[in-house]
Amino acid sequence: MALPTHDPERDAEHDPGVGSNWPGLTDPAHSRWYIERFAEMASRGEDLQGEARLVDVLSPRRARLLDAGCGPGRHGGQLARLGHQVVGVDVDPRLIEAARVAHPDVTWLVADLSRLDLASHGEAEPFDGAFLVGNVLAFVTPEHRASVVRRVAAHLRPDGFLLVGCRTDQGVTADVLDAALADTDLRLEQRFATYDLRRWHADAGFCVSVARREPLAG
Repeated sequence: MALPTHDPERDAEHDPGVGSNWPGLTDPAHSRWYIERFAEMASRGEDLQGEARLVDVLSPRRARLLDAGCGPGRHGGQLARLGHQVVGVDVDPRLIEAARVAHPDVTWLVADLSRLDLASHGEAEPFDGAFLVGNVLAFVTPEHRASVVRRVAAHLRPDGFLLVGCRTDQGVTADVLDAALADTDLRLEQRFATYDLRRWHADAGFCVSVARREPLAG
């Protein structure tokens, strides 16, 4: 059976990304550069999977995972190869099209994370874990960052985890994330300075945080 075709321009019109400042939404050349940049890095054998390794460690086997801000799908695609069921979401239809080409067996959707409602896309089942990595929150407008965290958290099952990683010099500090988490039923469990779990300190240039939704009582 032939795969359905997707029109990036139609998808962009459907969900233009009111909460995003991602340059590719107004400059298609930036999206192409981004896709080609990471393809070239992969061809040189560079390690691009530190984030995926940590997600895999946090996840039960054959977990249902939400790749929030998935880009061209390098993390979600790797986790799918490890046996997880992945749904990837990004506001840029060109990145989603690249993910569909590279990883056709994974579900990739165009959506604005600040208004995320996966049930409307036919994905109502909650997730064991979700991840916002690759500086995704830095490309969300400051007034929408808490909404992104809240909407992603709403898609987790009880005791599900959220992994967030971002450079601290791009406006998404530990304090900013903690304020966003306070508006959810997630609790911060761990914080590190790198994806290989180096100790967190206030001067770290990167912040990797693991939060978890409260389990059901009893």
